[in-house]
Amino acid sequence: MQLVINTRGSYLKKNAQCFLVKNDEKVFEVAADKVDSILITTSATITTDAIEFAVSKNIDIIFLNQFGDPFGRVWHSKLGSTTRIRRKQLEGEKNSVGFRFARNWISKKIEYQIDFLRDLKKNRPDSRDLFDSSIQKMLDIHQSLSKMTGSLDLKRGSIMGYEAMASQIYFSTLSESLPEQWKFKGRSRDPARDAFNCLLNYGYGILYSQVERACIIAGLDPYIGFLHTDNYNKKSFVFDLIELFRTHVDRAVVGLFSRKQVSQELFDVIPGGLYLNQEGKKVLIGAFNDMFDREILYYGRNVKIRNTIPMECHRIANQLIKPESAE
Repeated sequence: MQLVINTRGSYLKKNAQCFLVKNDEKVFEVAADKVDSILITTSATITTDAIEFAVSKNIDIIFLNQFGDPFGRVWHSKLGSTTRIRRKQLEGEKNSVGFRFARNWISKKIEYQIDFLRDLKKNRPDSRDLFDSSIQKMLDIHQSLSKMTGSLDLKRGSIMGYEAMASQIYFSTLSESLPEQWKFKGRSRDPARDAFNCLLNYGYGILYSQVERACIIAGLDPYIGFLHTDNYNKKSFVFDLIELFRTHVDRAVVGLFSRKQVSQELFDVIPGGLYLNQEGKKVLIGAFNDMFDREILYYGRNVKIRNTIPMECHRIANQLIKPESAE
């Protein structure tokens, strides 16, 4: 489970083999063996004993800013594996392995987006024509992308172009599927201009922290990307891999609107947009955890969605070592 600290002024310390959390509302303990990570989303106090205890248990501590973006984490200093994986990762950018990974990741992302639109269409008969049109356009993009050959240096821009075209169609269709008061015009970030993007951005921030953790555990270097290029302090590989899992967050956010769990009271107005307040974070994090605790079929096994992230990272690491197995 993920231990979430989202009440301002909370206090976190170690107590025997548990984490003790205290705030103005309550005091409770959580056994360390039940905790995978600790997410701190607001002003809080944490003792050095609790930090040392978390590190000893391989529990990372992630800090999110007001927009849901991770700005820091506490993690042990050990590398996840030998340098062989990272060397292969560096080589992959220059050979066909990196190209196949990048193309296939975006192909899968588009497939997942299409699957979600098909699911939404089942309960929206009045919008069937819109969904059918959008799905067909995205299928055409997916087909073109799947046929692409070449190298990353020559085709990186084309891959990202196809991704952008598919996403524009996808998010436009998602907007049309929402009640009139919640429709939005494209993606917006830091700050979000609307409620949908506000929830989505925060969910992506939580997901980002989980993908980064899975990379480290699997021995992958978060900074060596294939699709996303190198930049100072940019964890390009995390941005690459997160594409495989974004649709789960999309489903969680759309589900909140479908169940009429979204209200203006979840947001505070700030210059240029909206900010997810404490109650909003609580609602979003609850929906996120409910979604990622669901089981899906993953290579012939029923696996919780959250567990597919480290499993996929280990699979990628193995494929880098044995590139002939990459698909």
